[in-house]
Amino acid sequence: MAVAMVTALAVFALSIAYLPRLWPLASDLAARLRLASWAIVLPAFTLLVCIARLAKHRFFTPDDIHGSGLTDGTDRAKYLQALLQNTLEQSALAVPVYFATAVVAPMDWLPVVPAAALMFLTGRLAFFAGYANGAPARAFGFAFTFYPTALLIVLLAYLGILQLGPAAS
Repeated sequence: MAVAMVTALAVFALSIAYLPRLWPLASDLAARLRLASWAIVLPAFTLLVCIARLAKHRFFTPDDIHGSGLTDGTDRAKYLQALLQNTLEQSALAVPVYFATAVVAPMDWLPVVPAAALMFLTGRLAFFAGYANGAPARAFGFAFTFYPTALLIVLLAYLGILQLGPAAS
């Protein structure tokens, strides 16, 4: 998990240093909302994939076609449901944080928003690939999805403290 944290910090640092050269960002509110809107497409895409995989399984599996509320579910349905549940939890945290960061962060920090979204997707792929092999195999994927969002929450808290402090008056 420490590797995921160090990697997330490195990706954020590189995004701040190099992304503005590759992709100029504007600081007006409309541009910030556009940035956030595009960033949340990646978490939404991972949810789409999870939902589609479980729906396809249920549609073609007689034991699961009635849904988890009416049956015990097969092991495969439980596995796909666990992937979906964790991805939904991660998405529910990431989406408002991406929007808040895009709106309130200083211009120089805006590249962390698309960087976090890319780490979300990469983390989910690693989580999906490792899930069936147990907690150690999925740990990096979980952490690489979670830590960028957690770091952005820390950034937002710091920015909030600065805005509420005596110098902000």
